[in-house]
Order: sequence, then C-alpha cells, then structure tokens
Amino acid sequence: MAFWDNLFRGGAAQFDSGSAASNAIELTRRRPSVSLSKQGAASGNLRVNLSWRMRTSDIEGPSRPGGLLRNPLRMFQPEVVQAHTQGMVNVDLDLGCLYELADGTKGVVQPLGGFFGDLNEPPYVRLSGDDRFGAPSGETIFVNLDHREDIRRLLFFVYIYDQTPAFDRTHATCTLYPSNGPRLEIELDERAPEARSCAVFSVDNTKGELVVRREVKFVYGFQAELDRLYGWGLQWGRGYKSRV
Repeated sequence: MAFWDNLFRGGAAQFDSGSAASNAIELTRRRPSVSLSKQGAASGNLRVNLSWRMRTSDIEGPSRPGGLLRNPLRMFQPEVVQAHTQGMVNVDLDLGCLYELADGTKGVVQPLGGFFGDLNEPPYVRLSGDDRFGAPSGETIFVNLDHREDIRRLLFFVYIYDQTPAFDRTHATCTLYPSNGPRLEIELDERAPEARSCAVFSVDNTKGELVVRREVKFVYGFQAELDRLYGWGLQWGRGYKSRV
C-alpha cells in the first residue's frame, strides 16, 4: 500500500513542452548535477518523462551459446520488449513529485489518489496522465518554471504500485526536456530487486538558481519513506488508483 496526505486536486491545463534538443546530457554519479539557470533554461515549461522497458532475460531467460545458430532469426529480435505487453509482464511504474513552495506549502503530485496538480496555479506542477503499461509515450509531469520564484524544491520519484517489486527487471529512464539547451537523462540503472520506490532527481532553487541533481536512491517502502529520507514532513494515509 502506498501513502500520501490529503492534498488538493489541480484543474485541467494546457501544456507546451519547449523546444526539442538534439543532444543529451546524462546525469551520473560522476556528473550528478546541472544548473538550468546557467544554460538559460529556468523559464517556460520543464517536461519530465518516465519511460521503461522490460529486460528480455526476465521473459525468455538468458540466451544460451549457439542459440543463434539453431535459430538465426533471433538476431533480429530486440534486446528489450515494451512493458505494456501484459501477457509477458505486469509492471506498473508511476512518476510522482514531492514539492515545497516558497511560502512553505508542501504536497505531492502523483497518479495514486488522483493528485494531478496544476500548471498555472500552485503547485505549478502538473501530471499529464497515468500510463499503466509502459507505453512509448510513458508518463509526463510538467513544471511551470515561469513561477520558479514560487518553487523552493522538488523531488521526482518513481514507485511500483500494487505489483511485485521489479526494478531489477526493468530498464527505466527519466528524461528532462528544458525550454532551452540539451535534454537531461537519468537512468535507474542500479539493481534493487526488493525496492518499491526510487528518488530519481531533485530540483532546488538556491538563491534564484535552479539546479537539477541526480539522486537515484532506492527505498523499500513507499512515499512515506521517501518523505522521511528527504525531510518533507507530510502526514500520509492510505490510497488507491481508480480501476478505469
């Protein structure tokens, strides 16, 4: 069961995702942070996308030597398969965001409980929808950085809802599309077979400078454990997704 506090639901919003970037920066342990302000990307809408695929070895088992000789057509099969093929897998990764505003307001935007946020009103964070099966479009959260002075910090996280923990069997990536400059990519590449949640990255407003920092910290509980880890101080209660 996942946990969150009683927060308001945001209204509908229209989105623009900013200009596309042809290159990318991967945030790693050696290069964990990027300043959006210094690359001129601290305005407009920041688009954050979660996508994932299942590893082929989880479905077929490891390939054996000589397998291609017996079945040469296998060389044309992809290394991974899309996670929305339910007959093979049943993993539901969700993207969420803990927020703290400059006035001290705190809360969460996530599919669970229908807390989709609002782009043009507080918290200036909006979830576009809930992807249950890892479709190519994935899940997307928008942040209105034209209100950056109203945002103190954000923590983006991924969790597995109501399924067997399977972070070790998925290949998940969070991609950030700023309004200017290259996109940022963060892979959940550390194996944590029993984990149910992962803090992926944070966005901090420090003296007017917006900095994105890679976290990739797996925990074995849900949002309440991430809250304790990062000191959000929310009160959490049980909640469920709609079955639609």
